[in-house]
Amino acid sequence: MERSKQILESYIPLAKSTAKLFGNHCEIVIHDLTNPRSSVMYTINNHVTGRKVGQSFDHLVKTVLRSKDFKEDYLSGYTYVTEDKRTIRSSTTLIRDLEQKVIGAFCINFNVEALQQMKQFMDAFLSTPVAVEDTREQSNSDMDNVEGIVDGLIQQIIQNSVHLGMKRHERIELIRFMEEKGIFLMKGAVEKVAEQLGISKVTVYSYLDEVKKKH
Repeated sequence: MERSKQILESYIPLAKSTAKLFGNHCEIVIHDLTNPRSSVMYTINNHVTGRKVGQSFDHLVKTVLRSKDFKEDYLSGYTYVTEDKRTIRSSTTLIRDLEQKVIGAFCINFNVEALQQMKQFMDAFLSTPVAVEDTREQSNSDMDNVEGIVDGLIQQIIQNSVHLGMKRHERIELIRFMEEKGIFLMKGAVEKVAEQLGISKVTVYSYLDEVKKKH
């Protein structure tokens, strides 16, 4: 674990230089995915999205890993809207250790509000080309890579949370966290979580139902 921390900390100078190059609208976040529930280990210019050290990941599974454009351990140029309606353009690159296990993520978040205003101005004078939808699908190797990454997240989340004498409400809270982070959007996730928790699929589904009723 200490070696993983050293590897992740070695990316801090890159975070600082990237943020300085692109200015105050550019936020850099480094995630420690060996600690999924408190994965944010470093931020700079965190006023862009409000990310704080000790928070968990948000878009990794739901947006990045599930995208058909996620290849070679990165997804660049995806966008999302913050709670206060600002558009953020992002890039996420996974970080692996010497054994090629995913241990972290290097994320760049850019507030593109000013650029959007400029584009609206330009669109008043220039026609814009029609975007052609990319219909390519992920290759089998890309899908296997994503499956392996999610398997690792499931294992790490459960490993960091399970203890002897774990109560029902604690298991439900664990399921709630994984559901919130998009783990169960991935094919086969229920079976894998059930196996690692030593409970049945039916029990996992009942916990999920209970979690969703409370939303």
